[in-house]
Amino acid sequence: MTQTFFARYPQLAPLGAAIERAAQGVALAYRAGKKVLLCGNGGSAADCGHAAGELVKPFKRPRPLAPALRERLVREGGEELARKLAGGVCCVALPSQTAAFTAMCNDVGYEYAFAQQVCALGGEGDVLFAFSTSGNSRSVVNAALAARAVGMAVTGFTGRGGGALGPLCDVLINVPETETDRIQELHLPAYHAVCARAEELIWG
Repeated sequence: MTQTFFARYPQLAPLGAAIERAAQGVALAYRAGKKVLLCGNGGSAADCGHAAGELVKPFKRPRPLAPALRERLVREGGEELARKLAGGVCCVALPSQTAAFTAMCNDVGYEYAFAQQVCALGGEGDVLFAFSTSGNSRSVVNAALAARAVGMAVTGFTGRGGGALGPLCDVLINVPETETDRIQELHLPAYHAVCARAEELIWG
C-alpha cells in the first residue's frame, strides 16, 4: 500500500497488513480460476455491488485480456470485443441475486439467505467478502460459517472489534469506528485499496 493512501486515511494504517492479505487472497483465487462472493445488508449490500464492480472491470490500470481469449474472440469475428474488453475477477454480489435471495427469505428465513447461496455457488479456494458493520449480522455470520465449511477463505469488513464475524475470518478489516455510518465511510476506501492492490498483483 502506498504512503499516500495512508496519509489520506490514517485510521486505516494499522490495517495495512490485513488489506495486503485480502488483496493477496483475491489474486490467489484469480490465478486458480476461482471466484469472489460478497454479502452484506443495507448499505453493506451496496458496498458488495461496488466492490464487485471494481474487481470485474478495470479499476486503476489496464487489464489485458488473456492472449488465448483475445485470439478466440478475433477468430469468432469479435475484433471490436477483443479491443474493448479486459481481464476481470469472477465475482458475485449475493444481495444482487434478487430471485434466489428473496425466495430463500420467504421460504426459509432471511438469516439463511446468504448461506444458501454460498453453499450453491461457493467452493474450495473461493473467497467470501463478508460485510457487517457490527460483525453480528446473523445472515452474514451464517454465510461465513457456510463459506468455511465449503473451503472458502473469508475476508470480513466490520467495525471496531469484529463481533461474532471476527473469529470466522481469515482476514479481518475491522475499521476503528463504532457508528454504522462512520464504519461504512471507512469500508469504502478499505475495499478500494484491496481491489487496487489485487489488480496490481494480477495485472501490474
